[in-house]
Amino acid sequence: MKLRNGHALGPWWVMFPLFLICVVRVPAQQGWMPSKIGLSGKDLNTAYFLDNKRGWVAGDGGFLSRTDDGGRTWVKQTVDTRDAINDIYFRSKEDGFLLAGNTIFITHDSGNRWSEARRFMPSEFQGAAAELYSVRFTSKKKGWVVGSISNNDFVIDSILVYTEDGGDSWTRQRAPSRAELIHLDFVDDKHGWIVGAEGTILFTSDAGRSWDRQISGTKAMLYHVDFRDEKNGWAVGERGTVLRTTDAGETWNPVESKVRTTLLSVQFVNDDEGWIVGRGGVIMRSEDSGRTWIHQESGTKQNLYALNFQKKIGWAVGGDGLVLRYER
Repeated sequence: MKLRNGHALGPWWVMFPLFLICVVRVPAQQGWMPSKIGLSGKDLNTAYFLDNKRGWVAGDGGFLSRTDDGGRTWVKQTVDTRDAINDIYFRSKEDGFLLAGNTIFITHDSGNRWSEARRFMPSEFQGAAAELYSVRFTSKKKGWVVGSISNNDFVIDSILVYTEDGGDSWTRQRAPSRAELIHLDFVDDKHGWIVGAEGTILFTSDAGRSWDRQISGTKAMLYHVDFRDEKNGWAVGERGTVLRTTDAGETWNPVESKVRTTLLSVQFVNDDEGWIVGRGGVIMRSEDSGRTWIHQESGTKQNLYALNFQKKIGWAVGGDGLVLRYER
């Protein structure tokens, strides 16, 4: 994910009709195995997998691609946007959402056709521009999107919107923070968290009807949050920031990461094993519920923007169309 404050969106490119993408395999190494998808110089910002076989990656210039065979082949899917795609989320094999610039797109056929569900125009924000970063659903009908509102690339407010009809309509909700909101995660239909700029952490225990601030103990930009259950969660961000909570965020404790690199994504695959990726090809692994982190060999210096694990298979995506695959 490349945000407005210092992380410019990539240049636009011309979209092409649906076609089978040739995956350029780089010689295998132990651990994470790299491949390359899409056009050179274009970053992949997000990845979402339903299982070990079917998944999507997306990034600069509206690029979106799907695999049905665990990444051996990829098929490009067309979205009517030239903005960078910041996030993808599928609530079922057919029904999915993606965020690109100021627009929410929806599909009901696994991404073969995408339609515009909601575009947030500058006229709604006194001429300022909305940028949408993260989307999550807790049921077939109810979902949330977070992002920022900027004027001349300077963030002036946050944006938090929700739907209660499966994405057909979206309503803005005032968040208790005007800072940029970057990522959200729900563990069930009631409990959710949002992280963002200035160390912002917001929490709901009533299905998003209200959101309250939590004390993070940092002013670092937080890019990603992941909860295993109602109590145990982790957040990561700039300057090597790793935070851990075991009490639903009533207290957040810093964890030593031994890096000063910006960390962009965190995911736990079970109660003990977790992964973090970040800028400069950083990959870290924990086997003790995030108390300590061990650096892993990634084989790249490209920025890694997103991470997604499904059972034994892990994926990380990043700069210059890089896709890393890991089998546990």
